[in-house]
Amino acid sequence: MRILVLIPCYNEEANIVRAVGRLEETCPGVDYLVINDCSTDSSGEILRREGMNYLDLPVNLGIGGGVQCGYRYAIANGYDIAIQMDGDGQHDPKYLMDVVRPVMEGKLDLCIGSRFLKKEGFQTSFMRRVGIRFLSFLIYFLSGVRVLDVTSGFRACNRKMMEFFNRHYATDYPEPEAILSASLTGYRVGEVPVIMQERQGGVSSISAFKSIYFMVKVSLSLIISRLALHRNKRRTAQ
Repeated sequence: MRILVLIPCYNEEANIVRAVGRLEETCPGVDYLVINDCSTDSSGEILRREGMNYLDLPVNLGIGGGVQCGYRYAIANGYDIAIQMDGDGQHDPKYLMDVVRPVMEGKLDLCIGSRFLKKEGFQTSFMRRVGIRFLSFLIYFLSGVRVLDVTSGFRACNRKMMEFFNRHYATDYPEPEAILSASLTGYRVGEVPVIMQERQGGVSSISAFKSIYFMVKVSLSLIISRLALHRNKRRTAQ
């Protein structure tokens, strides 16, 4: 099966060479595509200089739009599985096949690499863990599907999941919303344990203020998505 690793990149000049290098060394049999989302640092120059496989977006689309471009590229080029890995080096490629395997074996349509199943490695800050637990509970309440690491960007999906995300994918902080929309539409979603590392360089795009905005925005979006699906089902039934 053809596997494509999607690596979103925004201002990752301190990390992208190491992240791609570790991937090539650990998983030489998979392809990758770095999606440069109009970085304002030297990320684009580094990608060109190092001869990496990359896509330069003409406008900044955010993490959701960038990943969706990656899914469209994977579909257009005949890939069977797409797996997302962050460009900051937190996702260890030695766990890549652990995340891919349930999708490859047909057990899941969307598999998420979770740092919280075994609680090993970098666990993020206390306040973010509180927020992630709340979102995990909210998604379970709305869909009946329990995923612990709902904000993890380390995730693999099959062809039909890619085609769904090609049409329906949130643009702003999409990871929790993708889990809910996939679950409510009947796709099989699950997670496997992985160990993540702390960011080695650069600055996270989610500040303390953005964390609060993230919680409010995503919570409202999840609830609205669930209500919209319920309304559509009632219209269909009538």
